[in-house]
Amino acid sequence: MGAIRNPNFSLFISVFTRMLTPHFNSSHILLMSQHRSLKGQSTIAAKRNVLKRFERVEVLKSRGQFKVGDKVIGLRKTKPNE
Repeated sequence: MGAIRNPNFSLFISVFTRMLTPHFNSSHILLMSQHRSLKGQSTIAAKRNVLKRFERVEVLKSRGQFKVGDKVIGLRKTKPNE
């Protein structure tokens, strides 16, 4: 069984190994990027438009549409107070 002599395969191997090699900056510190969804809450500037259940209950109580003893499952849709 001989070595593989396909030029496309050798190109693939060289590109693949380059992708797996860690990249270092000028001070030799390993650089890694962070996915934007993992950034802290302080960097998120957009207002949430989906409320958690306890927030929906508070909004409905303030509007007089929820009473103590009502079910918390199947609450009506609510928009956050501005």
